[in-house]
Amino acid sequence: MKASNKLNLKTLGITIFVLIVLNVLGSLFFYRFDLTKDKRYTLSPTTLQILKQVENPLSVKIYMEGELPADFRRLQQETKQLLEEFQAYNSNIVFEFVNPMENEDESMDFAKSLFQKGLTPINITVDDKGKQSQAMVFPWAIAVYNNKEVNIPLLKNRMGASTTEKVIGSIQHLEYSITDAINKVTKTKSKKIAIIKGNGELKESHIAKMLMQVHESYLLGPFTLDSVAKNPNGTLKELKKYDLAIIAKPTEKFSDEEKEVLDQFIVNGGKTLWLIDQVAADMDSLYNDSGATLAYPRDLNLNDMFFKYGFRINPELVKDEQASPIKLAIGEQGSATQYQEFRWKFAPEVFPTSKHPIVKNLGGIKFDFANQIDTLKNGIKKTVLLQSSQYSKVIGTPFEISLGMVEEKTTPQDYLNKGHIPLAVLLEGSFHSVFENRVLPFKDDSFTASGKPTKMIVVADGDITRNQLDKNGMPVELGYDQRTGKLYDNKDFIMNSINYLLDDTGLINIRSKDLELPLLDKEKVYESYTTTQFITIGVPILILAVFGLVFTFVRKRKYSHIDVNKKM
Repeated sequence: MKASNKLNLKTLGITIFVLIVLNVLGSLFFYRFDLTKDKRYTLSPTTLQILKQVENPLSVKIYMEGELPADFRRLQQETKQLLEEFQAYNSNIVFEFVNPMENEDESMDFAKSLFQKGLTPINITVDDKGKQSQAMVFPWAIAVYNNKEVNIPLLKNRMGASTTEKVIGSIQHLEYSITDAINKVTKTKSKKIAIIKGNGELKESHIAKMLMQVHESYLLGPFTLDSVAKNPNGTLKELKKYDLAIIAKPTEKFSDEEKEVLDQFIVNGGKTLWLIDQVAADMDSLYNDSGATLAYPRDLNLNDMFFKYGFRINPELVKDEQASPIKLAIGEQGSATQYQEFRWKFAPEVFPTSKHPIVKNLGGIKFDFANQIDTLKNGIKKTVLLQSSQYSKVIGTPFEISLGMVEEKTTPQDYLNKGHIPLAVLLEGSFHSVFENRVLPFKDDSFTASGKPTKMIVVADGDITRNQLDKNGMPVELGYDQRTGKLYDNKDFIMNSINYLLDDTGLINIRSKDLELPLLDKEKVYESYTTTQFITIGVPILILAVFGLVFTFVRKRKYSHIDVNKKM
């Protein structure tokens, strides 16, 4: 056998041996390499832990198939690649892309059935080389596990953002959205949340959307403090069975006995979400003949309790130039009423600046008649989550508010050294009881003056969790303003807060993951469309062709002497 043939056989044998070894090792050890700069395909430890919970087949249907605009094709591709990663770690996860508009005869009925499930389509403007057209897209998926079903929103809404910017933001939240849904359908609910009642809190219809969202992950129960008057010890014992208490915009005074119940719940490690209005004022009271109302301090008998915990909510209104819009009638044209949009400075639109996982990557959050929070030194760790803009200030009460104030003229000097007012604060540590070294309102043999480490979040606006009602009295999406058609990130803020308080921090950390997704400058692309096509398509083909020619030339030159020897 000639030397060249022996060399070829030896090389072939080594190659086969290496391939066999690699396959054996691959079957014994599982590892995937992520070569992207921002490690976008490296799943977080929380995601991997949740994927382990999937012990039975879990089906995911994604309703983004067929002819899609370029931006949504990118979202579709990223969704597919992420689900392939999930499937690689757990083969019980199966997914399918569905085109809801594939069959023209049945597409409208199918779209209607999706809409009834809460999967609302969006109409978008497709801009192709300057030509615009309309398209309807369902940026949704549905996960089904053990006959339990949950919707997965794939497109994150951001006010004022273009479709491209929305898609980029959605890709950043993709791992969170899908992992959160898998967690909801596979996890057995264990943690309990008490919705405190009995002191004029928001009605259930006004917090319905929050309750529906929370109920997907946690056990819920209304908890009235009315029983404190007759059986305070029994009420406290029952409240201690819960992990978190939500107090949403109380309007009536708390008795000392009720305060002791809440205080001992907190000192013994209970988490709390305080949504408090220290000023009585709301938009409905402005829509009258005079267009004015009186804002006045509200006494909830909680000031000493808050002071002991390390904060104070001042009975002052925050006035902010960075405010949510409001539509007001300015006259009539024929029989039609004419409306104009104004900035309503008593409804701050807050964009988080903190890097804390609760608020990181969130968009605008809408407040209504918010108050100022002061933090006090007492050994408790405090983190300002949300604050007003640089151009804001506080207005003392009582104070008359009128709709005519939308026409007020201001200058930057009016807000000099007055802005950045805290509106939401996270407190963490071991709290001391407000009744420490005081006579107890009721006898409690288990009373504790200072206790277990815990957490609470204080928001100086009870309406941040309030959903509006439509003309039929049905709740609309939390954060959606029917008057202006804008959707704010109130729901995400509330859910992040609850998850953090209940120690579900892993999911929040996924949400705050940063991805670098570069964007093309469309204007430059349109100006040099042919050049861009050549660079993105032609150049790679040209490089491949040159490589092929060079490789062929080198190969012929290398082995030409072998052919000569054969002929000889």
